[in-house]
Parts: sequence; C-alpha cells; structure tokens
Amino acid sequence: MLKQRVVKWASALAVTASVLSGQAQAADAICYNCPPQWADWATQLKVIKEELGYQVPFDNKNSGQTLSQLLAEQNSPVADVAYYGVSFGITAAEKGVTESYQPANWEQIPDGLKDPQGHWFTIHSGTLGLFVNVDALDGKPVPQRWQDLLDPAYKGMIGYLDPSSAFVGYAGAVAINGALGGDLDNFEPGLNFLAKLQENAPIVPKQTAYARVLSGEIPIMLDYDFNAYRAKYKDGANVQFVIPEEGSVVVPYVMSLVKNSPNPEKGRKILDFVLSDKGQSVWANAFLRPVRPDAMPEDVKARFLPESDYARAVAVDYGKMAEVQSGFQQQYLDRMQ
Repeated sequence: MLKQRVVKWASALAVTASVLSGQAQAADAICYNCPPQWADWATQLKVIKEELGYQVPFDNKNSGQTLSQLLAEQNSPVADVAYYGVSFGITAAEKGVTESYQPANWEQIPDGLKDPQGHWFTIHSGTLGLFVNVDALDGKPVPQRWQDLLDPAYKGMIGYLDPSSAFVGYAGAVAINGALGGDLDNFEPGLNFLAKLQENAPIVPKQTAYARVLSGEIPIMLDYDFNAYRAKYKDGANVQFVIPEEGSVVVPYVMSLVKNSPNPEKGRKILDFVLSDKGQSVWANAFLRPVRPDAMPEDVKARFLPESDYARAVAVDYGKMAEVQSGFQQQYLDRMQ
C-alpha cells in the first residue's frame, strides 16, 4: 500500500514538473504587471509575438505587487521587464532592481518623463477621472464632481483600487487631494474625503476592475480615461468618462529593464518595441496617450473629451509623488482601519 502511494506521489510530481517545465519553456521573456484587461496589454503582447517572435505571458500583478516581487527576487530575478505607475518605477530604480537602458526613440521622450540614466521611462500616460457605467446608475445622474461621490444616492456604487497597493489607487488619492486643496506635503484633504466616502460603502479591489464596471457591479470607478474609452468604443458599453470639475492629474506609466534578468537581450528588444511606431500605435488605439505624440492618430484623438476638459488635469512632481507614497500609504491604512 505504501509503495503504491509513493509511486502515485512520484507520478504526480513528474506530471507537475512536466507542466511547469512546459510553461517555463513557453515563455520567451517575462513582463511583470502586464494584465490583458489593463491598457490593452492583450493586444500589445500579441503584436510582440507577431513582430519579435517572443511569447510573453500575461501577468496580473499591480504596481505595488510588482515592486514587492522584484525586491523579493533581487538575488535571483525572474522578470525581464516591468511596467508600473511612475512612482513605483522611480522607487524600483532607487532600490536597485532596475538596469540602465536607453531604448530606441529615447530622445523623443520629454525630460521629466524618463530617468536620465534609463532606469525607467514613460511609454504612455492616462488621465484620472470617473469611469461611469450609465446604465448601472438606475437613472441617477452621472456625477460631475469629486464631492458628488459623497451623496448617499451613490451608496454601494463607487469603486477605487486600493491606494495602499495599486498605483491607480494612489494616483486617484493624489488627484482628489490636489483637487480639494491639498498637495504632496499635505494629504489631509484627500484622506478626509476618502474617510467620508467610507459611509457610501465603496468597493476597493486590489486588481484592475474593468470587467466589474462593464457588468455594472461597480457603476462608478475612479480610473483612467483609456479604460472608459475602450469600454465605449471597443466594447460598445453605455459609459461616460468624467474629469471632475475640481480637477485631476495626468499620470505617466513607465517600464524598466530588470537588473540581472534571465533574458536581458529579449528584454531590451521588448522595450525598444513598445517605443517603436507600431508599439506606440497599439497604445494609441487603446486610447492611451503615447509618450511619442506623433503616434496618436487624429481619428483616435477625436474620440477623447475636449481639450477644455483635459485642461483641468495637471502634471505633478512625480519624483516627489514617489518619495511620499509610502508615507501616504501608512496614513491611509491608519485612517481606514
């Protein structure tokens, strides 16, 4: 009986090892935080396969989880490239888990949107606002202001990603805080708002919640313009994107080559590709603002809100935003517990 169990156990291990080996062999390179439902990484990775021949699997980490994993694996890296919100990219460079690399078209990235040594660089940006499933509001008006979200009529209808983990959650907090009179040295206005918002029973997932907005489970999501436009123009949903009247922020998303990665040459070619004409056009067609403006087709730009609305969204000191992030996260956790 014992011998039979040992044989079965060994067979199971062999099958498991075979499966894991097959998965490892199937991946030509690893990108952390490249989920198919976010920023249309599904299309980008498909095009990378077509153009470069590299099989890069989807990865559903958020920015915070990506940084944590890179730090945990510092002595034996698994990922080749990483994608994250700008403050996480800056922190990753400071923590020594990125490799210096200046990809093709480096000179077209504006100063301030890249690390001078190439430890991180912007590939596209988004504007923070309200991604609203109009049909799921049950006749209630589409909110136009941050303060509208405190109306009890929207109880249970509002979502935002966890600011203590997901970069878009932190960016949302920065946007609200700045719009309500705070700054990167004073998060009290934003923290007070989020504390009041708890009375409306918000939904606070840690991962991208695009599908939950489409389904109507989360009618109002603090999110980026590109997700709302994708829902409207590609998925045919009755959604609106609102840049709140009090103001918002523009947020870059960046990539890095991972230090001592298993496949550094493939990592470099992937980074070259996402800044190429074809790679940048994938972002543009997903309604992200490519870091190279000439990659934005006019017909796509025409589907965005008017420039007068975008004038309410401002840039911030992204280095300072990274510097104060951990302090904000602790304040948020202390306030919400």
